[in-house]
Amino acid sequence: MIVVDRLSFGYKKGKLLFDNLNLHLTAGHIYGLLGRNGVGKSSLLRNIAGLLYPNSGSIRVSGFNPRERKPAFLQQIYFIPEEIYLPSETILKYLAVYSPFYPQFDEAQFRYYLTELDVPFDNRIPDLSFGQRKKVQISFALACNTDVLIMDEPTNGLDIPSKRQFRKLLASALREDQLILISTHQVRDLDNLIDSVIVLESSEILLHQPLHRVSEQLRFATLSQAEDDQRVLYAEPSLQGYTVVMENSEQRESKVDLERLFNAAMENPNRIRQLFN
Repeated sequence: MIVVDRLSFGYKKGKLLFDNLNLHLTAGHIYGLLGRNGVGKSSLLRNIAGLLYPNSGSIRVSGFNPRERKPAFLQQIYFIPEEIYLPSETILKYLAVYSPFYPQFDEAQFRYYLTELDVPFDNRIPDLSFGQRKKVQISFALACNTDVLIMDEPTNGLDIPSKRQFRKLLASALREDQLILISTHQVRDLDNLIDSVIVLESSEILLHQPLHRVSEQLRFATLSQAEDDQRVLYAEPSLQGYTVVMENSEQRESKVDLERLFNAAMENPNRIRQLFN
């Protein structure tokens, strides 16, 4: 559904964010895109959405070239940027103006999502807080029922109960023919939501694996001692000793901790490459 082939991109001549980057994403999954600040997560999403153009290489989304911005392509993709800009009008007016652009838009769903996220339907958008405005756009995006939904830092501005409700709504909204791609630095907000993780580092895809594959190769555990254990990729002190990410040589089942997985990838990128390639 999304095929990135030998993508090179940079804002300045001679300085590339990506060079020969490849990525293949399929429908029926919620992908989490992780990476350090400034590594290019937002730029990659904007290239996929057709808001930025590659220096070289190609991108195909549902068979379309995003940079052409064809109406049929725009009807099947929705992109929520980190900084949202909504018009100064009522939610009802926003609905009337923008929903016709999306053939699969469902007003009943939109009203349901707003209710679940505790946003009054009859409000004016300028009167809403930043978090409430973000909830309006999330609700609208889900109700569009596009084939591809891309979100850049969607939980910024949401309180803890709203983040929990966001995860619940997004998980229930995914269809088998839909792809959802979420970029965030608030890694814990993706717990129990995504089924595949992508780690972007140093202009390349360092890790791209389904979570079940991660749990096969890595164990997330607590050890009394960690310094001399060669299986350990990452360790941090805890009340019980050390919380670690280690090679799962004993094939013991454990729940993937996305934050510690990311820290392990940053601290031991070569070990991660060896384990998963």
